[in-house]
Amino acid sequence: MRAFTSAVLAVALGLTACGPMPQETGASQTAIRIGGPFALVDASGRPVTEKTLLGKPTAIFFGFTYCPEICPTTMAELTNWLKALGPDADRLNVVFVSVDPERDTPAQLKTYLSNFDPRIQGFTGSPEAVAAVAKAYRVYYAKVPTDDGYTVDHSSAIYLFDAKGRFVEPIGYGAPGERAIGQLRKLIRG
Repeated sequence: MRAFTSAVLAVALGLTACGPMPQETGASQTAIRIGGPFALVDASGRPVTEKTLLGKPTAIFFGFTYCPEICPTTMAELTNWLKALGPDADRLNVVFVSVDPERDTPAQLKTYLSNFDPRIQGFTGSPEAVAAVAKAYRVYYAKVPTDDGYTVDHSSAIYLFDAKGRFVEPIGYGAPGERAIGQLRKLIRG
């Protein structure tokens, strides 16, 4: 299991304004806790917690359905990676957590996720619940006004957790597909 220093963590977890930001990961050792309890709802409106994900390794991406580039690109990559994993992909939880609870209702998540692999789950919640999960998972996000409403700046990495809910490592935005698929295979095989 890798841990990252604060400086490397900021780079590895990809702070971005929904624009491309290639990522690098480091191997420096320090104890940084990523993950923890949360109470959200899925795309069908059913309550979900961190315990919902236990028993299978998990890949979690934090984004929003109105994102113009980072989120649809990442979701398309996840869809391709799941296909490349073949039957092993069924042994993995893949979750999209919205950081835009004002617009991303369960119904909106369901519509958005229908464009990607059906194994990808969507979670959302109240602004307070989303803030709590973002804090626990060390996710940066901020609402940014635009001429026609707002956008959301957010971290762009995919977070990988083992079957017991322990953080393993990130997949940085723009990571080569072969590397990401290798990380997912290693995660699945434990």
